[in-house]
Amino acid sequence: MIPASILLVVTIASTFYVAIAVVRVAAFLMRPLEIGSEFLPSISILKPIAGLEPELYENLRSACDQDYGAPYEVVLALHADHDPATPIARRLAAEFPAIARIAIGENTAILNPKIANLAKAGAEPRGEIVVIADSDIRAGRDYLKAMAASFATEEIGAATCLYRGIPNASLVSRLGAMQIEDVFIPSVLVALALGELRFCLGATMAARRSLLERTGGLEALGETIADDHRLGELVAAQGKQIDLSRYVVATTVPETTLRELWSHELRWARTNFALAPVGYAFSFLMYALPWTIAYLAVSRNLTWGLPLLAVAVGLRLGLHYFSRAALGVARSGDGWLIPLRDFLSLAVWFASLFGRTVRWRGRSFAPRLRSG
Repeated sequence: MIPASILLVVTIASTFYVAIAVVRVAAFLMRPLEIGSEFLPSISILKPIAGLEPELYENLRSACDQDYGAPYEVVLALHADHDPATPIARRLAAEFPAIARIAIGENTAILNPKIANLAKAGAEPRGEIVVIADSDIRAGRDYLKAMAASFATEEIGAATCLYRGIPNASLVSRLGAMQIEDVFIPSVLVALALGELRFCLGATMAARRSLLERTGGLEALGETIADDHRLGELVAAQGKQIDLSRYVVATTVPETTLRELWSHELRWARTNFALAPVGYAFSFLMYALPWTIAYLAVSRNLTWGLPLLAVAVGLRLGLHYFSRAALGVARSGDGWLIPLRDFLSLAVWFASLFGRTVRWRGRSFAPRLRSG
């Protein structure tokens, strides 16, 4: 059992973290959204598709149906013609013949399955800006205008977006959406308080095509499972910056069983551990509520424990509702899930320390982030 004195230190530190997270999320909420009007470069949106997903047509269609005053294209990339998602891709190509095109095949020399689906003949981007967005991402019609605004200055080599969850009707899916909105996104904003953005988020990775070509093309992103972090390395190597847009996209959360959610979140956790082992090792401090409850249970010190619990509950509720406002979350009624979500997140963190294998798209990987 952990001594009460250590639990007290952890509780105070974790409460301090949540307070910082509330401030950072509130600051993001107050940021104005910039929408491009004059600088509108041509854009290619690359969509890696692998199998059927919930609401796949709606998600892909949102990329095709943009209110943008300059040429743009959407490349619907599939590994094989017999992919179950091929009929949906063909439907969109017929619905948007001037915008959507299909590219089938893969580059088997590339480690990363997503990039292997994109870095192939027939999928070459033509736009000045290349946007890579996962197939489960949904955006509004002003998405490309917001992306264009990020590249209005030459100092910006890449841009990315935060995202919120679109859960299904299951409790598990709502927990998955909360992990994104209440835990992951605030952690990104806290990290930005410590320095410049050094990575992109898979929801949207946008980069100048000229920069990608100078750094080895899309193939260079495929050297690692963490292509979002690899893009950040390439941008930094070129002396450019990454812009975090105020625009927020959405991602479907398809899990319906706790086992599926656990597997997905464990993959995220182990990949993050491999990317930044020291920082990740201390990420248990993100969960003030479980640590405060643990301190109260072990110490039975009501004089310290109850005020700390009240502060932790207040800050955690504040983080929950500020995050919803900042990310544009419309659903309600998830507040009672906060204790379950935080204890589950802490359990995933603990499990991620024991083992190296992750599951992705039916394949197993050790978190070897670079090939060779």
